[in-house]
Amino acid sequence: MLQTHVVKWHEYITINSYYLALTMISQTLVPLVLPLLVQQFVGETSKATYIGTLRLWGLMAALLSQALWGMLSDRATLGWGRRRPFIFGGAAGSIAFILAIGLTAGLSGMSGFWALFVGYLLLQVCNNAAHSAVQGFIPDLIPLEKQGLASGIKTLLEVPIPMILVAVLIAAPIGDQQLWIGLGILSVFVLLSLGLALLTREIPLPKKPVPFNWRPLLRLLLMTTAFTLIILSMGAGVTLLGDLLSGVAAVRVLILAMGSFGLFAMVLAVALGVWLSVRIGIGAAQLAHHRAFAWWVMNRLAFLVPAFSISGFALYFLQGRFGLVDEAAAEPVAQMMMFVGVFVLLAALPSGWLSDRFGCKCIIALSAVIAATGALLLLLASNLTLVYAAACLIGIAMGFFYSANWALGVGLVPQAEAGRFLGISNLAGAGAGAVGAYIGGPIADFFTANVPETPGLGYVVVFTIYALLFLLSLVPLARIVDQKHRP
Repeated sequence: MLQTHVVKWHEYITINSYYLALTMISQTLVPLVLPLLVQQFVGETSKATYIGTLRLWGLMAALLSQALWGMLSDRATLGWGRRRPFIFGGAAGSIAFILAIGLTAGLSGMSGFWALFVGYLLLQVCNNAAHSAVQGFIPDLIPLEKQGLASGIKTLLEVPIPMILVAVLIAAPIGDQQLWIGLGILSVFVLLSLGLALLTREIPLPKKPVPFNWRPLLRLLLMTTAFTLIILSMGAGVTLLGDLLSGVAAVRVLILAMGSFGLFAMVLAVALGVWLSVRIGIGAAQLAHHRAFAWWVMNRLAFLVPAFSISGFALYFLQGRFGLVDEAAAEPVAQMMMFVGVFVLLAALPSGWLSDRFGCKCIIALSAVIAATGALLLLLASNLTLVYAAACLIGIAMGFFYSANWALGVGLVPQAEAGRFLGISNLAGAGAGAVGAYIGGPIADFFTANVPETPGLGYVVVFTIYALLFLLSLVPLARIVDQKHRP
């Protein structure tokens, strides 16, 4: 920790204020703006595939850029602090590319999509400059005995508050085809969050740090490349199978074939992607002694793939299932995400006590069952009330999972190398949306093109895969020994 002054109450807000902007950006773009623009550019029969492409490369750009910016901010010796210059630059760039994404709405066809693609990747680079810097505030500035309180404020500003704000203030204008009003409100909140973050008191580094070590970044690049190639291969396999089945008339055969292969492809991407990434990240020798860590990352990724991907396809799912036209699905999707966010927070509060009482593995297993139940209810929902009830269940499951899974992982890594080991788990967070969207997208589009008389069937198949993947996350969990609750 660099700063030793007594922390005042308002500083707990200023150091965490930019998390509000980060979540509002993601919750506005991923479930609302990007699906609508991609649908406009590429049409009904290809929209899910192109969303998958956008999510894959955007998430990989986020992973690499966050690591690079984080290493640079750790070494910054600027007069106004280590972190604030990166938050300021990242916020300025984010607003610029949010507005650039808005401008793409005036385009059409593939030129519009590729303009959106470039704008979104550059937004990810800027957004993660600010994200990597704000993550350093708590360890830099808050005494160890106060970091729990600071983290609690962070959770409040990172999860329920921004989700509620997006649902109440931004979703309605987007749903009324007033994209610029929605993006304008978003930009105002980014500026407000930035203004509060810049009030944080920082003391510059007293001396220049040791020479820059490129090895961790190169290792991360290798991990990301390997994982991306696996996802690309699985997506290509799904597309190839779809081409082979395009002349088959039996809908049940199509559902069984595409659904089974899609599930197999996602499971293989999770298992092989984690194994290769952990092997590259910690080396083959250490992997042999830390297999429980690899199983933990696998469990984490298998759960987060459906958890993150449901929100990305929620707009298309509601359009197909309830006949909502274009932007009309935006507000219900935002309401879904609000319920998820609120129940994540409500469940996270008791999850620590429950994990200590019953064991982390027990709570993680419970979260998988609750999430699968929520996904099943979503599939069976005949009205929006049941959709929102399903969102509440998924939120409860995610709240339990986040706390219990992280507590389990912290107990599995070697204490002397906790930073390096836990850093590898970031691949699970970044890769989750990529696996679910890039592999699930072609499946959804296949049914849109080949079974047009049943709108939304492809998203039912994909969401069924997600429900099963929640349950399959129990398989790697069973291979882990809970260090706090050994028999």
